[in-house]
Amino acid sequence: MHDPAYLAALGELDAEGGGWIDPDTYLAPGSMHAARLAAGAAVEAALAVAGGEVAVAFSVSRPPGHHASARRAAGFCLLNNVAIAALALRSSGLAPRIAILDWDVHHGDGTQAVFEDDPDLLYASTHQSPLYPGSGSPHERGRGAAAGTKHNVTLAPGAGDDAFVAAWQGLLGEVRSFRPDAVLVSAGYDGHRDDPLANLEITEDGYRAVAAAIGTVVAESGLPGTTLVLEGGYDLRALEMSASATIEGLLEASGKVAQRGSHSA
Repeated sequence: MHDPAYLAALGELDAEGGGWIDPDTYLAPGSMHAARLAAGAAVEAALAVAGGEVAVAFSVSRPPGHHASARRAAGFCLLNNVAIAALALRSSGLAPRIAILDWDVHHGDGTQAVFEDDPDLLYASTHQSPLYPGSGSPHERGRGAAAGTKHNVTLAPGAGDDAFVAAWQGLLGEVRSFRPDAVLVSAGYDGHRDDPLANLEITEDGYRAVAAAIGTVVAESGLPGTTLVLEGGYDLRALEMSASATIEGLLEASGKVAQRGSHSA
């Protein structure tokens, strides 16, 4: 999905020992190797879930990806891992229609740009506003045939679990209506109250609740599972607790739906 000229420019900078790409994004020695591994890990995770091998796969890697567009690095991101995974899923024939759910504290401008004109890719995001990169207005809904497949909910500084969960309850209604063949999550944890990069007050309980709601939609839709791809999150303790809570929420929801189904059979 990335432009060959862009990849060549990254390769040249890497061969020269790295350097600044923009004021936020630095390519260090080894960055491109790590970025390729991160993209590959996201693809492997998505294919494992879509193929029924696992119910939950979490690609824990850096650098993150959701600010990278087809021709531009930005916001610490070199390659757009979740977008690459989505396109790999589509190429495999396992998932023609895909939903990408992004709860990083920053809007995933790169991901939205990649799929702006794609009617078979639903992108839904909650993010703090105002905040970098300044995009993600609720009025940004997709272009042309894709109008109505991109959904953005902004959260004011200081918003916590209640606002976060309520926003996703609304967005998941759009996911249900879209009827995706696969669900990918851009799982950023820089909205946690202990994270230094922003001003939201989300806790691990909020991430658990939203993950459980996603897991319920996935299970009730008959999908094989959920793939998560790590984005931001810069307080290591908060990252650890929130990621663990996310996995717990997904697994608990999937078990509850399976139990309900077995009782009614």
